[in-house]
Amino acid sequence: MEDDFKFSNRVWSSPLFFVLSLWVIYWLQIRFDYDFIENGILPRTFSGLQGILFSPFVHADLSHLYNNSLPLIVLLAALQFFYSKEATLVIVLGIVLSGLGTWLIGRSNYHIGASGLIYVLFSYIFFKGIMSKHYRLVALSLTVILVYGGMVWYIFPNPEPSGDEVISWEGHLAGLATGLLLAFYKKTPEYQKPKKYEWELPDYNAAEDKFMQRFDENGNFVNLPEPEPEPEPYFYSDWNINYEITANKKDESEPEL
Repeated sequence: MEDDFKFSNRVWSSPLFFVLSLWVIYWLQIRFDYDFIENGILPRTFSGLQGILFSPFVHADLSHLYNNSLPLIVLLAALQFFYSKEATLVIVLGIVLSGLGTWLIGRSNYHIGASGLIYVLFSYIFFKGIMSKHYRLVALSLTVILVYGGMVWYIFPNPEPSGDEVISWEGHLAGLATGLLLAFYKKTPEYQKPKKYEWELPDYNAAEDKFMQRFDENGNFVNLPEPEPEPEPYFYSDWNINYEITANKKDESEPEL
């Protein structure tokens, strides 16, 4: 189990490459005056479906990109280190499902940015760690909620007192729900604590447990009833049986007159 937590170059290279690609796309947008905003998610329109794949790579301004970059690096690195086998699937399904959720429930505006993926990673790491009950993963969950727990407020409409409508709370909510769904969907038996005792097994029956039978329904200790004595076996005398067999053989060997 502990062998699953191994540092490799992918722990830092994959997050760095992903975030660097966001900055390159933003540089292309500024350098060649491209308007990638229309490649975002436009809810409940056929053309807006393209945004499910493209919206995480499009950002409105430098501040928007900067605010998403650091959480992405941290959460992607944590995902790659602690959940290396599930990392690719979580990222791909996270982008698709959170984007689809935004397309279904979002306001009729273009929704762009990688914040939906950030909420997927935050939700998956937190809930999967709690469900696994592995001490390292639980510690990771508590660290994530301590550092990024304030993001939860941004899954509700108008999270800021000013009522700023620029924030896509629908994308955040869809990302959080997607991370929770993936935490239940993706099983990680390698992180489960091995069963050592009979009462930990799923088919354990307390009624058949000799120890549990010493307690009544109120939890009071009771003595088991004394078993009824078995009847003593009856043994025949060996010499009598041998005598009868010998006598019969002797009778059979005598000729008839």
